[in-house]
Amino acid sequence: MGVKDAAGARGGLSLLVVDGANVVGSVPDGWWRDRRGAAERLRDALVAVAGQGLPERPGPLEVVLVVEGAARGVREVPEVRVVAATGSGDDLIVELVRAARADQPDRDCLVVTADRELRARVGALGAAVTGPRSVRR
Repeated sequence: MGVKDAAGARGGLSLLVVDGANVVGSVPDGWWRDRRGAAERLRDALVAVAGQGLPERPGPLEVVLVVEGAARGVREVPEVRVVAATGSGDDLIVELVRAARADQPDRDCLVVTADRELRARVGALGAAVTGPRSVRR
């Protein structure tokens, strides 16, 4: 699946792109012992977010979880698309936002990350940003 496919599969919905490594790493719950398992738990938690939305973005949402490194084998589920970065996860997130906005310039995009540089990069493309706590309930 290309970046364009991943960014626009359900184009009528608000797009929520989750920086998997950043969100998983935001809670010291032993994720470093099983990075893939931690990413799978995050994916499973995002199923409810896809349907219900977030306080600042009512559902349903198109949810894309970006994974990298040891989490690359995480499979997607119908409610959460999982996209594995072959290089930088941050670069992939920027490309997903860019592709979504190129297809639909007014499309609502929200990126979940605490990474300051990534926040600035996607903000420059018109995406809103929220922190990991918004999806870690």
